[in-house]
Amino acid sequence: MADKNTWAQEDKWWEQNFSSRPYASGRTYSDYRPAYQYGYESGRHNMGRNWNDVESDLRTGWDKYEGRGQSTWDHVKDAVRDAWDRITGQHDVDADRMSESNVGRTSRNF
Repeated sequence: MADKNTWAQEDKWWEQNFSSRPYASGRTYSDYRPAYQYGYESGRHNMGRNWNDVESDLRTGWDKYEGRGQSTWDHVKDAVRDAWDRITGQHDVDADRMSESNVGRTSRNF
């Protein structure tokens, strides 16, 4: 679980690992960076809540999220969920194989 990471740490991790995600085919990191940040921030804000309980609120919030650019919820939902699962420890996607070692952190292992 990455719940103690800063956004800077998560940003670096996602930049190095996003291309392995099934929804990222043919896209660049900049296409998904706002979604990862939104998922990170939302997960931190809603720690302990279930994705299914907050998804409709997150969808509505995405339309107001300042950094979203032109991306629609349908385009970024999987990336938001991926970041949400990683930060909250919910593992409906394969977040179990995501390792902090990929960002060069040595102070703790996940």
